[in-house]
Amino acid sequence: MTPYELLWQPFADFAFMRHALVGCLALALGCAPIGLFLVLRRMSLVGDAMSHAILPGAAIAFIVYGLSLTAMSIGGLIAGLVVVLAAGLVTRATRLKEDASFAAFYLVSLASGVLLVSKWGSNVDLMHILFGTVLAVDDTALAFLAMVASATLLVLAGIYRALVVESFDPEFLQSMGGRGAWAHFAFLILVVLNLVAGFQALGTLMAVGLMMLPAASARLWAKELPALLGIALLIALLAAYVGLLLSYHADLPSGPCIILTAGIAYFISLAAGTRGGMLRSWLGRAHLEA
Repeated sequence: MTPYELLWQPFADFAFMRHALVGCLALALGCAPIGLFLVLRRMSLVGDAMSHAILPGAAIAFIVYGLSLTAMSIGGLIAGLVVVLAAGLVTRATRLKEDASFAAFYLVSLASGVLLVSKWGSNVDLMHILFGTVLAVDDTALAFLAMVASATLLVLAGIYRALVVESFDPEFLQSMGGRGAWAHFAFLILVVLNLVAGFQALGTLMAVGLMMLPAASARLWAKELPALLGIALLIALLAAYVGLLLSYHADLPSGPCIILTAGIAYFISLAAGTRGGMLRSWLGRAHLEA
C-alpha cells in the first residue's frame, strides 16, 4: 500500500469521509481550548457531567421529531443550559460546591435520557445517541460545527484575560472588580455548545473525549499557556485524522477510534512527557541516586 493510499485516498474517494474529516477538525478547533481551560480550572469532571446533561433534551427531541440532528441539537442545547443555570443556582443557594451540583444533575440527566430513549425508541436509536455516527455528518451538521468552532474561538478571544486570571487567581480578579462570574458563565455556555456539536458526530458519551484527552496530554508537555493551547489543538487534530483513517482501514466504528487515538496520545504523554512524564521522573530519580 502506497503512502497516498494509506493516508489520503479514503478522503479523496469518498465524500462521507471528507465530511467526517472536516467536521472532526472543526470540532477539534473548538473542543481543544475548551478542554484545556477545564483542566486548568480543575473542572474536568464538570465537562464529563455536562456531556450527559444534554441527553434528556436530545431524547425528547428524538421522541418528537425522530432522528433529526438539528432537533436533537436544539434539545440538547436547551437541556445543557438548564443544567448550567440550575447547578449555578444550587451552588449559590446551598452549601454544595459546583462540582457536586453538576454531578447530581449529571446522574439524573443520564438516567432520564436513557429511560426516555429506551421507552420510545430502540437499542439502535440509543446507540446512535450515545455513540454518534460521525460518518453520517451532512452539510447542515458541518455548517453547525463550523459555526460553533468559530463562535468558540471568538468568544474565548474576548474573555481570554478574565478566564486566565480566574483560572489561576479568582480572588485577585474579584478584588480588581473583574467580571469573573460573567466570564465563568460564558465559558460554561461554550462548554455546552461544544458538547452539543460533538454530540452530532461522536454522541453524548464520546463527545467529551476529544475535549479532555488532548488537554490532559498537553499538560505533560508544556507549562506556558500558548504552548499548552497549541499542543492540545495539535493532538486533537491528529486524533481526528488518524482515528478516521484507522476506522476506515480496520473497518471499525469511527467515534471510538478517534477517542482511542486521543487516548494513545495521552498514554504516550504519560510515559514520555517532558513535564511530569513517568520516564522523565524515573530518569531524574536515577540521576539523583547515582
